[in-house]
Amino acid sequence: MIDFLNSTAFTAFGAPTSWAEVLGFVTGAWCVWLVGRQSVWNWPIGIANNVVWILLFATAGLFADSALQIVYIVLAVWGWRNWVQGRAGDTLPVTGTTGIEWMWLAGAGIAGTGALMLLLDTATSSTVPFWDAVTTVLSLLATWGQATKRWESWLLWIAADLIYIPLYLHKGLTLTALLYAGFLLLCIRGLLAWRRSRATDPALAVA
Repeated sequence: MIDFLNSTAFTAFGAPTSWAEVLGFVTGAWCVWLVGRQSVWNWPIGIANNVVWILLFATAGLFADSALQIVYIVLAVWGWRNWVQGRAGDTLPVTGTTGIEWMWLAGAGIAGTGALMLLLDTATSSTVPFWDAVTTVLSLLATWGQATKRWESWLLWIAADLIYIPLYLHKGLTLTALLYAGFLLLCIRGLLAWRRSRATDPALAVA
């Protein structure tokens, strides 16, 4: 199975594209589309995407992104539970992030990026330790926001995607870079949709 996922499905833009990258493309796009529609099915599809990308990113030398997929799976189970159980038996609403929460997120983001960059630089063969670290941390913070339905999570995903696209091109993952360009458009659509959802019930908005 691993050999199959690592094998070449086709060549795009002069670069070989593996079956893992193809499956990552399909499940990733499907997951983001479902998140924008606030469908709980985004979580199992996202977990399938994580499993595929563990292999893809490890093969490309993006070790933090590969390890990140394991964390994503844990967060996905938690987010899935939050979305299913909701709040007091009702559907989990889209809310905003408080000022205090932003302070905690900023502190965690700076500390996490610094620590992870040091780890990647000293303990792995990563050729892009800073960019690998910053995208990892942005993605983790965005996933927390997604699991708790904070509309600002889309802003974090957009920031991560703007870095991921040139990073994956640099690593020769052309199809994945195109996928993240599509993610960027889906994230903008999701941002607008979640903002509209929040506006329909302002009493539930946090900030």
